[in-house]
Amino acid sequence: MAESQIVYILENPSMPGLIKIGVTGRSGVEERMKELYTSGVPVPFVCRFACKVKDAADAERALHDAFDDSRVNPKREFFRLAADRVISVLRLILVEEVTSEMKKALDSATNVEDRNSGERLSRSRRPNLNFKELGIPAGSVLMFRGRDAQVKVLGERQVEYQGEQTSLTAATRKVLGHEDDYTLQPSPYWSFNGRRLSEIYEDFHGDEAA
Repeated sequence: MAESQIVYILENPSMPGLIKIGVTGRSGVEERMKELYTSGVPVPFVCRFACKVKDAADAERALHDAFDDSRVNPKREFFRLAADRVISVLRLILVEEVTSEMKKALDSATNVEDRNSGERLSRSRRPNLNFKELGIPAGSVLMFRGRDAQVKVLGERQVEYQGEQTSLTAATRKVLGHEDDYTLQPSPYWSFNGRRLSEIYEDFHGDEAA
């Protein structure tokens, strides 16, 4: 039986606006992540999404063809586009989501100091999510995409989930059952008036670094 293959989407805080679409064998996940984090990359990659599909090679080719106009270099797997666009396609063909497994592999391939450096760089480059700034007033309801969950916006950064005041990140962890995942980005999971929060954020901030 052929080895299970995984398609993954990675981001790197040092490469804002770019994503990497790749494929690896399940048994070689950690080794592949070590290969990616070379001396030419200042901080580790972060996994946005990973899944098993029936034929990873075909899926990867199809994604590369579909988004070829966003490819930075024809000899590299980097694309200038929102990860959500690729994730939406993968959700239609996935057999099993393994994002958490990929994140653990990334953690094993790097050390705490490196990961902390990446998180600091990420925070410094893009402003934190601010509902008021994005035109989402207090009292608005955000819907979790694909699951029966919602939150109510309380202020610029706080929401109410299941009767408790919390951050959107913490609420997302609870919905997904990933309460120990401190690299999770909540905006792709929620929508406001039918639009992904991540799309609203990108429209407002564009490529600015802060």
